[in-house]
Amino acid sequence: MKNQLLAGRYQDATWRPSPNYDARPPGSTVDLLVIHAISLPPGQFGGEYVDALFCNSLDCTAHPAFAILQGLTVSAHFVIDRKGRMTQYVATDQRAWHAGVASFSGHAACNDYSIGIELEGDDETPFETKQYERLATLSRTLMQAYPKITAARVVGHADIAPRRKTDPGPHFDWIRFRASIT
Repeated sequence: MKNQLLAGRYQDATWRPSPNYDARPPGSTVDLLVIHAISLPPGQFGGEYVDALFCNSLDCTAHPAFAILQGLTVSAHFVIDRKGRMTQYVATDQRAWHAGVASFSGHAACNDYSIGIELEGDDETPFETKQYERLATLSRTLMQAYPKITAARVVGHADIAPRRKTDPGPHFDWIRFRASIT
């Protein structure tokens, strides 16, 4: 069955394992969904750079903006590109390294209990309809598999790291998205 989550893998996503993950701490409960936005280089879409970043193969000399990424080891559970194609990098039962220093409702270490979804985008560009559709379908599946993820526990990266992050940015339509998952 499509859109099913089996052993932490979403059956409707291309599987591309990242080395940037580890086990969730014992006793942790997945109860938060974090929406991100990413573009590499900033403001450019459709290349292979995000995939390379998550798989530790990014040539940090390929663009001046990549210099700050040298040695960085990050990942997300999922990426949804501008055309709605979805790639999964980390199984949902594992801890992806997407949130960094972050806190939600007074609880630090958000990576321990969250699933991270990156949308190909930035603070300057509206997201595509196909991205919202895929995000909604994926989110509903995750909310069913992890019932402690409620609509109130679906947040942006900016919500958990407000001093250092702005994503998914001002063009993300939270009203539209929340209506699609409730």
